[in-house]
Formats: sequence, C-alpha cells, structure tokens
Amino acid sequence: MTTLTAAAPAPRVHLTRWLLRLHRPALYVWAGLVLALAALLLVLHGPLTDAAADAWRRYDACTDWRRCRYDQNAIVRYKDWYNYATLAAAAVPFLVAAWAGGLFGRELESGTARLAWTQSSTPVRWLAFRLAVPAAAVAAGTALLVWLHHLAWTAGNGRIDTAKQWYDVWTFHTNGPTLVALALCGLAAGALTGLLSRRTLPALGLGLVLTGAVWTGLQLLLPRLWPTRTSTGEAFDALPNSSWTVWESPRGTVPAGDYHPASHYWPLQLTSTALLLAVTALLTLGCFLALRRLTGKTTAR
Repeated sequence: MTTLTAAAPAPRVHLTRWLLRLHRPALYVWAGLVLALAALLLVLHGPLTDAAADAWRRYDACTDWRRCRYDQNAIVRYKDWYNYATLAAAAVPFLVAAWAGGLFGRELESGTARLAWTQSSTPVRWLAFRLAVPAAAVAAGTALLVWLHHLAWTAGNGRIDTAKQWYDVWTFHTNGPTLVALALCGLAAGALTGLLSRRTLPALGLGLVLTGAVWTGLQLLLPRLWPTRTSTGEAFDALPNSSWTVWESPRGTVPAGDYHPASHYWPLQLTSTALLLAVTALLTLGCFLALRRLTGKTTAR
C-alpha cells in the first residue's frame, strides 16, 4: 500500500536577508560615503580647527602689522573644508530621495516588484521591508554624521572668528536631528514618487523636487516655529552676535527687532524635527495608499 506524504513547504525566504543581499552595492556605497565624510569631520574637528584657531589667536594679538605673523592659509583651509563637509552632509537627504525614487521606479517599471508579490511576499510586506531596512541604515549613518559635525562646529565656535553661527542655514540643519528627519523624509518622498510614476528617471527627479519642496517649506516656517523675543532701542543695538535676528524695523523708525537667542537652538531643532517626522509619516501613509491603488491589496496573507 502506497503511503502518500505531504511535501514539505518550501522555506520562506528571509526578507531582510534577501533585501540586504539585493542592495549590497548600495549599502557599500552608503557606508563608504559615511566613512569618508566622518573621516573629514574628524580631521576638521582636530588639526584643521586647531591650526585655524591658533592663526586667529596670533592675528587678534597683533599690535604691529609690519611684524605680524600668522598662518592665513590655515584660516582659509578651515573655512573651505568646513563648507565642503557641511554641504556634503546637507546633500544626504537629496541623495537618499534620488536613490529611493530610482529604486522603486525601476522595480515597478521592470516588473521585479510584481514578481516578488507573487512568489515571496505580499505587496504590503514588500513595501514595509523596502522602507524599514533603508530607513534604519539612513538614520544610523546620518545620525553619526550629525554628531561628528556638531563636534567639529563646537570645536571652532568661539575660537575661530569666521566660524559659522548656529543659525546659518546649512550649519543649523547639519548640526542637529533635523538632518536625520529630513533624510527619512527624502526616503519616503522618493518611495512615493516611485510608486506613483512607476518609472525610474521621473521618480528620481520627482523625489528630488518633493524633498526640495519640503526643505524650502521648513526654511520658511523655521523662524516662527518657536516664539521670538523682541528688543527695542539701545537693547536691540546691544544684542550679541549669536542672536538670530528674524525681523527689523524699517530705517528711520525706532530700532526694534524680533530675534532668537542662542538658547533657542534646541527648541527650534526639536520642533523642526517633529514637523519633519510628521511630514514623513504622511508621505509614508501616501506610499501605502499608492500601493493599495496599484494592487488593490492592503492586508498581508
């Protein structure tokens, strides 16, 4: 008598391991970018800052300009490399948006996504893992860069006369958690444009545009995300250089202005981060709604 035995179910592919293997080149590039920028920030924090600070100390101590000796190249070198490092860190959210848009657009354009939906995963799980794994890598790498950038800026603040103020546009964002939140927002924006356009190049471009729009909106709202202080008359003229003046009275009138003191740095950082995370949540919700429209499936099997 023949005994029939049920065939053992095929092992389900571990989605996280499969996703890491699939995007190993992108992870290598991301790790290399983070390590290179981290090395630059460490050099900026140490030798470059020390040399520039020493040059400024000698410059400020000069009494006889004919005999004044200071290393002007060290000052220029610090300024240039600080700007390079800051702009490179600030570009991270846009690079993430372009990558995410290209990734989702390519997988939908080539049919790879639909193949995965029929063989290894449901659409919802596919999207959840496509967002969660890169989000973890992006958040960890960007947080490291933010920490190192803040250390480098702090090392020069008060020691280098031309050091950027805390409210400088690029310095503010690369010095705190807003950059991490904006990078995650770029990831969600790129994913959404990929799901909507389902083509590689349009998704890449639209991801950049959407992330740029979020960044621009944040810049417009930033001065009003925390209550300003108002100073008039002589008190306004005596404001420290570390104060961020966001409004001044017209010429010919009594001097007055709204400003943020340096103590408002963290309140502005945290409120802008919260706002960006809220936008990121909305964009992520939009991704799942776009997937529902695309597949008609919102529940896992």
